[in-house]
Amino acid sequence: MQQESTHPSSVKKPKWKGRLLATLVLAIGVIGFVGLVKSRPEPPKKPTEDSTPLVEVAPVTAGDVQFYVASQGVVAPLTRTTLSAEVSGAVVDLSDAFLAGGHFGAGDVLMRIDPLNYQVAVERAEAALAQRQIEYDGSVRLNKQGYRSATELSSAKAALASANADLVRAKRDLERTVIRAPYEGLVESRATELGNFVNIGSQLGVIYATDVAEVRLAIPDPDLAFVDLPTAVESGDGPPVTLSGSYRGALSEWDATVVRTEGQVDQRTRMVWAVARVDDPYALTVASEGHTELPMGTFVTAEIAGVSMSNIVKIPRPLLRAGDQVIFVDGERRLRFRNVDVLRTDEDYAYFYGDQLEEQEILLTRLDSPLNGMLVRTSADLESDDSDQQDASSGVGSAAAQ
Repeated sequence: MQQESTHPSSVKKPKWKGRLLATLVLAIGVIGFVGLVKSRPEPPKKPTEDSTPLVEVAPVTAGDVQFYVASQGVVAPLTRTTLSAEVSGAVVDLSDAFLAGGHFGAGDVLMRIDPLNYQVAVERAEAALAQRQIEYDGSVRLNKQGYRSATELSSAKAALASANADLVRAKRDLERTVIRAPYEGLVESRATELGNFVNIGSQLGVIYATDVAEVRLAIPDPDLAFVDLPTAVESGDGPPVTLSGSYRGALSEWDATVVRTEGQVDQRTRMVWAVARVDDPYALTVASEGHTELPMGTFVTAEIAGVSMSNIVKIPRPLLRAGDQVIFVDGERRLRFRNVDVLRTDEDYAYFYGDQLEEQEILLTRLDSPLNGMLVRTSADLESDDSDQQDASSGVGSAAAQ
């Protein structure tokens, strides 16, 4: 019979002790992990971003506004003269000033036509006048002696008068061989040369006066309500005008005054023409020394001083939507759409009466899809939020210090 061994190493351990040990190790690991997780510092919390649109606004108030009317035109002389020959003959002399751009004074000789034939005509007229004077004097003596009738005396008197008229005409023709400037000015063009033969009525050249220049300014009918122009039958100065243009590569300005309107509406453009006058455009007088000259033909823009109105709101024109709509921001920082009665618009601004103003701030930022009543934020709100955060941070630091 086989005998069982009783050695301690041959005895098997119970299974429940191994399981208990494994469970104990796992529990210790879990507790350690939880402890590590709890001891880890919390990550800083990110502030919640505000999705409310941030916009720019500007205060708007009503006040007095001086209106201006813009126009443009070309500088032209008030007086332009086409010189024509009053007698025929060859051109024998031309003044050095009688060329395009030449400056001349009043009474200066510009050119001469051969005077020989006209000098001869004067001498003949003088001789004829002397002969008629002798005949008339004889008729007077014979009439007194009874040898000549009153009719014959009257005929001699008429012949004398005719001879005197012929002499006046001959002298006048002789004077017309000398072409003199009727005023101070400049030569625009010359149409003849030395030695040319000219007939009565032949054009000799074009000159213009330099004392005054004018600019015709077209004004649309809607703008007439904002400028006080003289009527076609009125005389006197109208509103002042500032002319601007480029001269010698630099932008210059000249003072002018509206002196008249042309009294009719242009049938093609439906505009009214106002005429602005500039005194001494070439700065030739002592009073104009140091002023920039304004040559004829210069293209200028004009700003006509208009009327002044009270209780007017002026806003940049791009802020006007759909012709008459403006977006304001109310006291609760919400968008408010307002339709206004636009008084006038120009290139840069729109104007309307202040009694239509309910809010005091206007929206400057262009939003993609603005809605009436939409909540917005402004830079003032942003500064207020930053200030609050700084105050809160300061309070936390003080508490930590304590």
